[in-house]
Amino acid sequence: MGQNYNTSLFSVVADGSITTPQGFKAGGLHCGLKKTTRYDLGAILCEVPATAAGVYTTNVFQAAPLQVTKESIAAGGVLRAVLVNSGNANACTGKQGDADAYEMRARFAEAIGVSADHVAVASTGVIGENLKMDKVRSGIDGLPLTLDGGIEGAEGFCQAILTTDLVQKMVCVELELNGKRVYVAGAAKGSGMIHPNMATMLGFVTTDANIGSESLQTLLRAATDTTFNMITVDGDTSTNDMLVAMASGLAGNEELTAGHEGWQAFAGALRFVCEVLAKAIARDGEGATKLVEVQVRGAVSDDSAQAIAKTVIGSSLVKSAVFGADANWGRIIAAVGRAGQPVNPDTVDIRLGDIMTLEQSRPVKFDEEIALEYLKGDTVVIHVDLHMADGAATAWGCDLTYDYVRINAAYRT
Repeated sequence: MGQNYNTSLFSVVADGSITTPQGFKAGGLHCGLKKTTRYDLGAILCEVPATAAGVYTTNVFQAAPLQVTKESIAAGGVLRAVLVNSGNANACTGKQGDADAYEMRARFAEAIGVSADHVAVASTGVIGENLKMDKVRSGIDGLPLTLDGGIEGAEGFCQAILTTDLVQKMVCVELELNGKRVYVAGAAKGSGMIHPNMATMLGFVTTDANIGSESLQTLLRAATDTTFNMITVDGDTSTNDMLVAMASGLAGNEELTAGHEGWQAFAGALRFVCEVLAKAIARDGEGATKLVEVQVRGAVSDDSAQAIAKTVIGSSLVKSAVFGADANWGRIIAAVGRAGQPVNPDTVDIRLGDIMTLEQSRPVKFDEEIALEYLKGDTVVIHVDLHMADGAATAWGCDLTYDYVRINAAYRT
C-alpha cells in the first residue's frame, strides 16, 4: 500500500512535538523502576476532555494496563490523560498486577483532579515482575509538577517511555481545515519484541482537531494497518502493544466526519505521523545498523501484498544478508514463495534499490561491487514485482546483527 496521501496538504513542524496541538502538556521523571537514572514514568495531559481511540495487541497474554485503558476509553470515548511507566511491563502478574494498574490510574487521576475513567495506563519493560508500587506512588505524586506545554515536557515524556531504544521518536505535522490550523503529533517507543498485530509497541497521538471518538477510531485503525502493522524487528508480538490517540478539539474546525471535505487531508496527516513513527521503530531495532524497506507490487490484492512484504521483511536470512551486504536475492525469492499467497513463479522481478537482480524469475547479471556498496548504506529498499494484478504494500524492518543477540541474551540483567 505504501504512501496513499497527498503530502502537499500538510507539512512537518520542524520543532513540533506531542505538546504542539492545543491543550496538551507532557512530562516525565525518574521514580526508580530503572537501574539507571533515566526517566521511567511519564504522562500526557489534556486540559479539556479529549475524544479518544485505541488499538491493542492481539497477543493472548495482554498486560494489565491494556485492560485498564480499554475500560477507560470504552466508558465514553474520552480521556484527559495517559500515564506510562517503563522498566516493568506489568504483564503476567496476576491479580496483583491488575490491582496495581487500577491503582496507578486512580492515584494519577486524583493527582490531576480528573475522573479515574478519564485516565489511560500503559507499561513497558520486563514481563512477569510485579511493579515496585512504593516507587510508582511517589513518582505519580510528583509527576504533575513536571507537566509542561513546551518541548521540554514532550522530551521528558519521550525519555520516560524508552526501554532498549537508542533514540526518542516524535513527529508533528500541521494542516488547514476550514480555515483553522490543525496539528497532528505523535510519540512512540519500540526497539525489540517488534512484530505488531495491532499497533506499535507503545504509541501516542495528540491532535487539536475536532473529531468524534468513533471517527478517530476508524482513522486510527486504518492508519495502523498500513504503518505499525507493517513493521517487524524480530517477529515477536508484545504483550503490551498499545496505540492511543487523543483529540482536544481546540483547533475549532467543523467536526470531521467521513463526508467532510477535510476528512482525507486529516486521514493522510494521521497516517503520515504513524508511518514516520513506525519507520523510526524499525530503524531503531535492537542492534540494527540499517532500515530495510520492502515494496511489493503486482500482487492479486493489497492483503496478499501485505502478507508477502511482511514475510520478506521478517525473514532472518534476508535480514542477515542485508547486515552482511550480501546481494543474495535467492533468500528474497524464497521468502516470497513461502508467504502462502498466489505467486506466478515465472513473472517475478526483484531489485535492490535500482539494481535488477531477477527479471521474469530469471537471474540478471549485475555488478556485485555496486550491489555491495548499495547494501552498505543505512537504508536498503527491496522491490518485488509479481506482475499479476494491482495489489501493493510496503513493509519496514531492519537488519539482524550480532548485537541483537547480545542485547536479548541479557535483557533482564
